[in-house]
Amino acid sequence: MSDYVQARSAMLQRQLVDRGIHDQAVLEAMRHVPRHAFVGEAMRALAYDDTALPIEAGQTISQPYIVALTLQAAEIQPNDSVLEIGTGSGYVAAVLARMARRVDSIERVPSLAESARQRLQQLGVSRVEVHTADGTLGWPPGAPFDVIVAAASGPQVPPAWRQQLAIGGRLVMPIGDRAGGQRLYKLTRLDDTRYEEEDLGAVMFVPLIGKQGWAEDGSQPARPAAPKTVPRRGSLAEAIRRAAEPLPDPASSQFGALFDRYADRRVVLLGEASHGTAEFYQARAAITRRLIERHGFTIVAVEADWPDAASIDRYVRQRPAPPPAEPPFQRFPTWMWRNTDVQAFTQWLRAHNDAQPVQRRAGFYGLDMYSLSSSVAAVLGYLDRVDPTAAEVARERYACLTPWQKDPAVYGRTAQTQRHGACEEDVVAQLRDLLRKRLDYAREDGVLFLDAAQNARLVTTAERYYRTLYQSSVQSWNLRDTHMFETLNHVLDAHGPASRAVVWAHNSHVGNAAATEMGQARNELNIGQLCREKFGRAAALIGFGTHHGTVAAAHDWDGPMEVMQVRPAREDSYEYPMHQAGEPRFLLDLRPGIHDALRERLAPPRLERFIGVIYRPQTELQSHYSSASLPDQFDAYAWFDDTRAVTPLAVKKRREGVPDTYPFGV
Repeated sequence: MSDYVQARSAMLQRQLVDRGIHDQAVLEAMRHVPRHAFVGEAMRALAYDDTALPIEAGQTISQPYIVALTLQAAEIQPNDSVLEIGTGSGYVAAVLARMARRVDSIERVPSLAESARQRLQQLGVSRVEVHTADGTLGWPPGAPFDVIVAAASGPQVPPAWRQQLAIGGRLVMPIGDRAGGQRLYKLTRLDDTRYEEEDLGAVMFVPLIGKQGWAEDGSQPARPAAPKTVPRRGSLAEAIRRAAEPLPDPASSQFGALFDRYADRRVVLLGEASHGTAEFYQARAAITRRLIERHGFTIVAVEADWPDAASIDRYVRQRPAPPPAEPPFQRFPTWMWRNTDVQAFTQWLRAHNDAQPVQRRAGFYGLDMYSLSSSVAAVLGYLDRVDPTAAEVARERYACLTPWQKDPAVYGRTAQTQRHGACEEDVVAQLRDLLRKRLDYAREDGVLFLDAAQNARLVTTAERYYRTLYQSSVQSWNLRDTHMFETLNHVLDAHGPASRAVVWAHNSHVGNAAATEMGQARNELNIGQLCREKFGRAAALIGFGTHHGTVAAAHDWDGPMEVMQVRPAREDSYEYPMHQAGEPRFLLDLRPGIHDALRERLAPPRLERFIGVIYRPQTELQSHYSSASLPDQFDAYAWFDDTRAVTPLAVKKRREGVPDTYPFGV
């Protein structure tokens, strides 16, 4: 026995005291409880090592340091009533019994509960009652509890535990995925509805199984609305909470009103942290409706291909549709624009325009440049109508690209190997001719000319883009964003000097690239940076973020869409203190002169998460995080703590005679 006493004494000094455990009650209790008595004979030689050890029923006894950290955070007092979830071997219950007045310990596995009872009785441990039950439901007969501690990780704090915690009580439990990404949290109940939250660090526990935890099959129950948590005093999260302006649901008429402060800008750029999150689309739609209805904005410019967006524009402005052609929004990722939230917005925009004179109707425009084939067809179709002779010349020039239109990336590879001459001279000449005749063509129909001219520009840029794609990722990125910026300017110019636009694009395009790793380390630029340089403070850059939920994405390019779980944000990211602030939705105004103290705290670069149409949770740090300075990147940041995936529309051919479903054709 003397060997175990010495080992236990060494454990206290090396594993606990030397690592910051200072609560004398915890240290004394663990000094007197023989951990070796709670493991099997084969494990006793390892009983005082700082490691978790296996016990019966596939469970474990936690490592000593984590036990001490949990109990120290719980601030247990001699007169406290304690609820322990996950009796296991009974070791922690025995330690708690030396510190508290009473301990109720719940174990869901009957054999473990019985062996723990026998072991505690043999060791003469009193003041502990072991119950066989679903621990996620707590123990109502013993409530309220001054302390609740858990030895299993759940997806969130079970509502039953919150209800059974006394005012002023402390709850310590691990939260996170079943297989990883777990954090140890402490919640202190402040009153009937508010809780203070503190993160104690990364841990790894067995899953919390039960009605308010994980199911046996690994699924998660529907998440209830959690009571409001309050971040630790003095933390960055508390500073964020103090500056945060709570946002109502995007369906509320008051949502858009909170963004009126940006209504005097020439351009309002609205981001998104992923291409597949419903709340981002709904929020952008609500803000855009407000800017159109109340503030005279008439341009909605989005990160979509020009010809596809033109189909929506014809629908919302009731312009005649062109002859039957390839249906819009057919290329990967179809769900990015073919979803129920975009459909609802376009239906609203058409109804709004119905009540407006033609010159005041709001249009819908695509900024992107991947639609090489559709754009060539649009230019030729326009010239066929207004200038058949010019159409023949254009066909000759575009013939260079004809073999590659369905897969323009092949053109890029071929141009690199010099097995096929580049088409740059022909497509630039065609654009030059079209623009030279702009006055004559615009007299026929200014709107149709803008469409044709922009398609010609797109072909020219796309040819360069695919030719440079295999030379430099930086060059191709900059070419694409410069094209989107120039397209925005062409649309603004076409609508006159008083025109104003709302832009929908990813955070990576909207936020000022000069304040990010992409600009500082890779010399990449984006629409946000170019708008800031041209329009100054007449451009508002608004980013969006989330902590967890689901997202529509694919694992690989051209892969099938899946609804994936978004991992909780990393602790070294901007998203993490946003989550800790405890508000489900809020707006953070980052303009200078508003919350300068917070801006200063947020200015040092942190990681920021970017999920596009591809999401790879297994390599999230390498694939989806990049360094940025948030207050230099955005004028405002809209936060949605828990988000869900967009609902895609089926990809079908357009059906004639069904105008209510045009342009989506479903």
